[in-house]
Amino acid sequence: MPSIESCRDLRVWQESMELAEAVYWSLAAPPRFAARRLPDQMFRSATSIPANIAEGYGRESTGSCVQFLKIARGSLKELETHVLLAERIGYFENAKAAALLSKTEHIGKMLNRLIRSLRTHQAAT
Repeated sequence: MPSIESCRDLRVWQESMELAEAVYWSLAAPPRFAARRLPDQMFRSATSIPANIAEGYGRESTGSCVQFLKIARGSLKELETHVLLAERIGYFENAKAAALLSKTEHIGKMLNRLIRSLRTHQAAT
């Protein structure tokens, strides 16, 4: 198992960065009628995910790390909601929304596993 020397070594961080990038490119050419508020909120929640994973990794205690991972998970749920709304109002085509939602689901599972693993490790020490 490779050693983890930085949050950049965490697969969940890497994949959440890919998600943030996918959201960015999905918002790069919005329809003319689209308001800027929803894309801005989507971008903020997407970038908050890897940022909170990184901040949690940088904390000295497992409890603090878990707390920031939970914040990242909350931002992920916020992003899911924005994507669903964007699809409903015609901002995204169904395929684009489905691709983003598939990524959010995968990252959510990764975050849940990491949180569970850290809690188990914390309880064992």
